[in-house]
Amino acid sequence: MKNKTKNLIITIGFFSLLIFTFFLNIAIKDKQISVIERRALSQLPEISISKLLNGETTNKFENYAVDQFVERDFFRNVKTFYSINIYKQKDNNNYFEKDGAIYKMEYPLNKTHVEKNADKLKKIYNQYLKNMNVYYAIIPDKNYYLKNDDHLTIDYTLLKEIMNKKLVDLKYIDIWDNLKLDDYYKTDLHWKQENLINVANKIQSSMNLLNIKNNYKKIDVGDFYGTYYVQKNSDIAPDKMYILNNDTINDCTTYNYETKKVCDIYDKKETKDKYDIFLSGATSIIKIENNNAKTNKELLIFRDSFGSSLAPLLVENYKNITLIDLRYISSNLLHEYIEFKDQDVLFLYSTVILNQDLLK
Repeated sequence: MKNKTKNLIITIGFFSLLIFTFFLNIAIKDKQISVIERRALSQLPEISISKLLNGETTNKFENYAVDQFVERDFFRNVKTFYSINIYKQKDNNNYFEKDGAIYKMEYPLNKTHVEKNADKLKKIYNQYLKNMNVYYAIIPDKNYYLKNDDHLTIDYTLLKEIMNKKLVDLKYIDIWDNLKLDDYYKTDLHWKQENLINVANKIQSSMNLLNIKNNYKKIDVGDFYGTYYVQKNSDIAPDKMYILNNDTINDCTTYNYETKKVCDIYDKKETKDKYDIFLSGATSIIKIENNNAKTNKELLIFRDSFGSSLAPLLVENYKNITLIDLRYISSNLLHEYIEFKDQDVLFLYSTVILNQDLLK
């Protein structure tokens, strides 16, 4: 009798928890962006008979349910703890540690996504940018510089070949030899701004711009626990984060098209992701105004989050720089916000983004 009562209580408790979780997921407002993962989250898909029959709605709803599950980040951390500390797995969700740094295994190369992204950039060129000075650069993920490691990596040579073949009308700027492993954060995927002067100079030289002696001041803004640190639930030491500043950058302002607010290039308010100090983090369109410009030249940068820390190092040559993130705005809407005329144009994308289907 006691076992029967105990089993009944367990069964009722289990189903009560399921029902409670179900209604809690319905009640809580869906999130647009995962700050920890630095990506847009799946939204409730449009339902139609045709999409139900071909399975499209089912697949999208499954992604939506996973992305929007209540306290998703907490449960992901629990899984990470058990995978690494209890089951002693070499990696967890493709995250691994080596020599005091955290990496995410990027594998395999998705040729379909790379080709689709290249076609997207080519479409934008044909639609808006013909007869302009248009350049593109590819930012390698830090795994490219990780030597003597047995984790799988994407075929970087093939990725560059696909991009170069598709974007024959754009001028390619190769920055791979201007970077090394120490130029990336140990706890994050991004590069360190204080180490990007050579990259900025390479881009400016390739675009026939002046490499101005900027006399940057390197400013310590504290410890940085990157997204990889959170993803892997690691106990390694945090990075130190620095920003580069000078009178020109300090006098620049930015206009965020989403928030309709004006602020400084370096946004020092507290956020979950400290990398948001660069241009206030993820946003569809943001414009940098150089209030001391000695030229009327303008630059358009189509970019992912890597571009946020590089753009301030290019402001000396421009009156304004407009940064567009195609993860958050459709390319078909750009003409509503930007007047395309005789700007310089730079497509700046990391291998991580080019290997995914994220651009709209």
